Amino acid sequence: MNERIPTQMLESFDCAPGLRLTAHEKLSAVHNENLNRRLDQLEAMLERLERRVWLTVYGVVAVILAQAFQSVLAAASP
Repeated sequence: MNERIPTQMLESFDCAPGLRLTAHEKLSAVHNENLNRRLDQLEAMLERLERRVWLTVYGVVAVILAQAFQSVLAAASP
């Protein structure tokens, strides 16, 4: 009665907690992939926004300098 069954003969089986853990790991991996994709999209949008802001700043500075140059030319010519 006290015979030991070799472990090679036993079949492995998945228990409910193990299946839940596996499912949770897969779901977490999917969530991480989605978060990383969204972060990449946000970074790309921020880079485009930053370029637009700098173009606007340079445009405003160019207009101010052009007006200053124009007023200097107007004051210099008699």
